[in-house]
Amino acid sequence: MTASSRKKSSRVKAQRRASSCPDAAGPARGREIALRETPAPYAHFRCAESAEPHGDDAGAVDQMENALWLPMAIAGALMPDAHTGYGLPIGGVLAVDNAVIPYAVGMDIACRMRLSVLDFPLARMREKRESLLAALETQTRFGVGGSFRPPLEHPVLAEDWGFCRLLKEQRHKAAEQLGTSGSGNHFVEFGELHVLDTWGDLPAGRYSALLSHSGSRGVGGAVAQHYSRLARTLLPGLPNRLRHLAWFELGSAEGREYWAAMELMGRYSEANHQLIHRRIVGALGLEVLATVENHHNFAWVETVAGRPAVVHRKGATPAHLGRLGVIPGSMTAPGFVVRGKGNPASLCSAAHGAGRRMSRTEARKRANWHQMTRELEAHGVTLMGGGLDEAPCAYKDIHAVMAAQAELVDVVGRFSPMLVKMDTF
Repeated sequence: MTASSRKKSSRVKAQRRASSCPDAAGPARGREIALRETPAPYAHFRCAESAEPHGDDAGAVDQMENALWLPMAIAGALMPDAHTGYGLPIGGVLAVDNAVIPYAVGMDIACRMRLSVLDFPLARMREKRESLLAALETQTRFGVGGSFRPPLEHPVLAEDWGFCRLLKEQRHKAAEQLGTSGSGNHFVEFGELHVLDTWGDLPAGRYSALLSHSGSRGVGGAVAQHYSRLARTLLPGLPNRLRHLAWFELGSAEGREYWAAMELMGRYSEANHQLIHRRIVGALGLEVLATVENHHNFAWVETVAGRPAVVHRKGATPAHLGRLGVIPGSMTAPGFVVRGKGNPASLCSAAHGAGRRMSRTEARKRANWHQMTRELEAHGVTLMGGGLDEAPCAYKDIHAVMAAQAELVDVVGRFSPMLVKMDTF
């Protein structure tokens, strides 16, 4: 781990002077914004170059360092799986004072992992392969338009969706998409979980497990776009390089409304995973022995350096002392159940996955189905759906990522995918 706090370059100083005025001390609406005199500090957890030849995404580093000039920035951290996103990089963690930044939470608000350990002998996974595949096929829905008709039921739909016009209008779509997964890197899969140490009442050993990755679906995306647009409108004085980091003060009407919407999206995402697991496990007549789950696109009020702060984790897993979480790999690479070490340098965070080493466009150009089929066969993985943009070669080496965060988490278990369901290509 290396700690970085970049000195002011002449370019950045010129940009800061051009975008500030002497009496603008905060997010005054319609006025130019005074940035920090020096950037807030951040810690960068890097993959070893020998293990990860593509190295860190330079664009992610630039985005992280830009964010540290925000007037309310306190500290940051960049995870070893980082790559470029909108505003804050994916794999970026940012603590700020009394503000929330929609694009530092992310487009897929409350994107989430859930792993269920099953009371199902591992030896029967191959024997019951067709039944497991059928459960994935019939009990899940994927893609931009993925939905259930009639909609599934869950108490989250009985909550107040009328506190803002957008959510009131989106509730019907939220109901239709409840219990479904998105496109891209979202998945539901069966695999083998090797528990390395006692986990609660679960002894060390090898188990069958069900793992899902999904978020708040179309309604979460609509919330992110709407409030990020509104924040940019209210803060036109931000320089161009920071415009996607426009924020709301927590005490403002807009800040309170966005925070309430974000938390509702968190409960909605949790409900999606509950229903996915309940339906699949129920269809197979199985029991669940243990569960672990976490968001990795969210904001929390926490204590940083002895003061209250809003910690944004965009593509980062909470890793507070003793807290369990899930860090997936790819359709062939293993994922990990981890226990946080509460490292303050990382703002109690860890990576959220392997992280992309190629854009989706590049992956489609460089990967091919023959190569991908051979890799799936070599790892004993059956894939339903998926596309070349999610080819294993598009991702960093998960083992290098895990090695780079040995100070952040301990590995409790290793999950090896076997039957993978994704959006149809």
